[in-house]
Amino acid sequence: MNIDIDRLTEDQLVDINNRIVQRLRFLDQMRAHSQMLEFKIGDRVMFNPDNRGPVTGMLTRYNKKTVTIITESGQKWTVSPMLISIVVTPATDTVLKNQMLKLPSK
Repeated sequence: MNIDIDRLTEDQLVDINNRIVQRLRFLDQMRAHSQMLEFKIGDRVMFNPDNRGPVTGMLTRYNKKTVTIITESGQKWTVSPMLISIVVTPATDTVLKNQMLKLPSK
């Protein structure tokens, strides 16, 4: 679809601009939401904030485009789900292995 924007009025251009911005925000929210689904509340996660070492904590909440993480020291972080990863500890590794053993064979 081609739109000749040279023939549009200022009001029409503003309307198109608002609709484009709204659509881009929606797509960004959908992308963040799909990334959030890779994690569940209670997961131990880590991320690397600027100018600091890795931070680990527990995912406690889903927000619109971010997740809330509480660290062992009680700090509260709001982080994009694109920046976090699951922390695999020996205990969670054992749980994962046990789950794999329970999978039905094909």
